[in-house]
Amino acid sequence: MSIKREVVASEAVLSSNHPLASAAGLQMLARGGNAVDAAIATAFALTVVEPMMVSIFGAGMMLIRDGATGEVVNIDNYAKAPAAATPDMFEPAEGGADPMATVGRANELGYRAVGVPGALPAWCAILAERGRLPLRTVMAPAIAYAVDGFAVSPYLNSCISLAAGDLRRFPASAEVFLPGGEVPAVGARIARTDYGRTLERIATEGPGAFTEGAIAEAVAADMAANGGLITRNDLSSYRFARRTPVRGSYRGYEIVSAAPTSSGGTHIVQVLNILEGFQLKPGAASLHLIAEALKIAFADRFRYMGDPDFVDVPVAWLTDKGYAAQRRAEIDPRRATVHRAGERARESADTTHLTVMDKDGNTVAMTQTLHAVFGSKVTVPGTGMLLNNTMWLFDPHPGRANSIAPGKRMLSSMSPTIVLKDGRPLMALGTPGGTRIFAAVLQAIINVLDHGMTLQEAVEAPRIWTDGGDLEVEEGISASVRAELVAMGHPVKVVPRVAGGMNGVLREPRTGLLHGAACWRADGTPMGMSGGFTSIARDAGVPVASDGVGRA
Repeated sequence: MSIKREVVASEAVLSSNHPLASAAGLQMLARGGNAVDAAIATAFALTVVEPMMVSIFGAGMMLIRDGATGEVVNIDNYAKAPAAATPDMFEPAEGGADPMATVGRANELGYRAVGVPGALPAWCAILAERGRLPLRTVMAPAIAYAVDGFAVSPYLNSCISLAAGDLRRFPASAEVFLPGGEVPAVGARIARTDYGRTLERIATEGPGAFTEGAIAEAVAADMAANGGLITRNDLSSYRFARRTPVRGSYRGYEIVSAAPTSSGGTHIVQVLNILEGFQLKPGAASLHLIAEALKIAFADRFRYMGDPDFVDVPVAWLTDKGYAAQRRAEIDPRRATVHRAGERARESADTTHLTVMDKDGNTVAMTQTLHAVFGSKVTVPGTGMLLNNTMWLFDPHPGRANSIAPGKRMLSSMSPTIVLKDGRPLMALGTPGGTRIFAAVLQAIINVLDHGMTLQEAVEAPRIWTDGGDLEVEEGISASVRAELVAMGHPVKVVPRVAGGMNGVLREPRTGLLHGAACWRADGTPMGMSGGFTSIARDAGVPVASDGVGRA
């Protein structure tokens, strides 16, 4: 039984991790905008009302399907290392559980943890290229939320409580999120006046204000004053990448997902290829098979994945069904084993996702992030703008596939995914959750295609995850199933949640109705639009004047 309820509509459906953000996107659709207008409006609004997860100074991945042509575009707007970055700029904190940890949390907190952002430049470029509405219109809801304020949800309250000690170290962040030095109560209002002015400047002057103008100047000055590396040239020279999406098939459905520098799409296809050779039924046996396939994927991820502009990422080999058959043969259906990377002949859960689909098949699946909760915790004074801490995603050890290099993108697991049947979109979905993302997304796909769940049931169903260590299982998985997994040799660890709030849209093939879903793990809210403008007023007997305007 699901906790939240789906929405069903005929014209368009969108789902994001905050009701105000979903409302912003729905407003664009009602104003004649398309799925891209709705997605970008939703993203801007999320930077205001879900500030711990996303910012215009963030990074992410987009998957966009054109309903008329069927073309799927993969936009990689992930962050890059500054030009002044070096492979040994952080000192690894050896001996701990986190291989990415550094001495003094230098890659996690503060100015040196900040990567060159790709969110704002990509959003504006894609809107201009594929949207219908002007930037000012699309940004208007976000500006209004920032200036007028919004209510603190229990989720935001808990995130501020979690990060309060670090936020206090940066006065411009503490001023907004710790008013009077205290965590704002649930229901209290937060206004982000400085951030509203920043958004207004961008809406008026365009993205150049961010990449080259006054905002860029403020960022560069603050960086220089606090030991950061990002310069105005870093901001102005950033370019997002257009990637060829990763494609695969699973039981007669086509899977389209994000390409490297995200590892997510590659490993979704890889794991589904492995699992396709098994019959999956709900229960411990199937969870065991998923866990074993995930171990294989993570071993390959560590060995091979990185920025394809810097390392050779063997996507075709990893997603080949022949390779999957080879690795499938290594799985014992009754016993947990150790799996290593194939041989050729940590990431944060604090991200956001949104999905939009309309009746014509136009689809946007978009995952964006600051990386950790509130990113680096830095707000540039006078701008209200939170900065990411994506440098934490690099391996601080030189000489590896995901090691730091100037201008290099750090490895992600983002997995915005579209599932097609006979060339038509069946569903689109994604989730926050760091390295747990692709495991969560592929389990939702299995829940729909193998277990016959509704999309709402699929996104809310209990999840598992492992990278070869503990097998994390959510509390919703029964004690008897956990016991079976332990008996198979899995070191089971019960956790409150695996990954974050998943959002998705499913198109019912027979009727064309759109089902929107959002899960209990975040403030996710699906919204839909049905009905619409009539085109048969004269035939319906409505009095029409000679100028075509109806009269009451």
